[in-house]
Amino acid sequence: MTRNFAIGLSLLLLTLTGCGKEGEYFTLNGVTQGSTYHIVFQPKVSSDSSFCAVRDSVALYLERIDNSLSGYNPNSILTAFNENRPVTLDNIFIDNFLASKEMNQKTGGIFDPSAAPLFDLWGFGFKTGTDVTPSQIDSVKSIIGMHHFRLDTLTSSFGTDSLAIVKDNPTCRLNFNAIAQGYTADYIAARFSAMGMENFLVEVGGEIYAKGHNPKGKLWNVGIDKPIDGNNTPGASIQAIVRISSQGLVTSGDYRKFYMKEGKKISHSINPKTGFPIEHNLLSATVVASNATFADAFATYLMVIGLDDAIKAVESEEGVEALLIYNSNDTLKVWSSKGMNTITE
Repeated sequence: MTRNFAIGLSLLLLTLTGCGKEGEYFTLNGVTQGSTYHIVFQPKVSSDSSFCAVRDSVALYLERIDNSLSGYNPNSILTAFNENRPVTLDNIFIDNFLASKEMNQKTGGIFDPSAAPLFDLWGFGFKTGTDVTPSQIDSVKSIIGMHHFRLDTLTSSFGTDSLAIVKDNPTCRLNFNAIAQGYTADYIAARFSAMGMENFLVEVGGEIYAKGHNPKGKLWNVGIDKPIDGNNTPGASIQAIVRISSQGLVTSGDYRKFYMKEGKKISHSINPKTGFPIEHNLLSATVVASNATFADAFATYLMVIGLDDAIKAVESEEGVEALLIYNSNDTLKVWSSKGMNTITE
């Protein structure tokens, strides 16, 4: 309901301002995956029909991804898989599983979608959290790890092959929240490129892929929010501006997704190795990479390992730039890699 209203409003505004000018940019806004999306694009041919075609295509793309990856959708592939119900996997699910498994290996297990039971335990997954005890953490950790899952090829009686993910323990579950929105931005961007579009920005839940140039003919400018508790409105208080083109950009931080318990901040960034939420001075990690899927996962990884190790990880990862904002004696400080195209406020 909300998503359709937002898209309909965009169309109304478009019609009132008189579309059809050559080279015009259009905007789509809506709600998806428990967050919002904002898309700016220049269609190959500027017209009402072009806008409507793109609008309808985006709605279809978002529905496909929700039906595959959403842990809040009772009818999604992920929900059925986690509940051990018979399910046919689609390419979207397989893509995210393989990308997650690769990142899990690259990060030594720190990035781990199989930590879904741990996220649920702390109240950041698909279930309400409880009072967490060390014994609960130890119990949950025994079913965490991507080694519990393997990708198999199944051959039917008709001789056709299909892929299936097999888990060695029925209580094992997956949660793709740390990669799905970056993947969604890439998914839509790839289809925009296939439509012949050369200039667009796709933002889903803060995860971005941008190509070409903005309506002013320049690189796309992305504001990086100050990572201070209570800064819940994107763009309300900006720490820096990053310029990108043909790149993905993702920011991960602990200043919006957290709760307070007995005077202590419980962050949604959880270390699957220890089983506990992070406690360090790195407040947000912004990653720029060739795609938003990798940037999403890598930013999550940086937030877990903390400032010093994050700097080392960025400097050793070819093709990746980052901007890290941290707390030093109650003052916001910024570390930026050499190749980051940044304007610091």
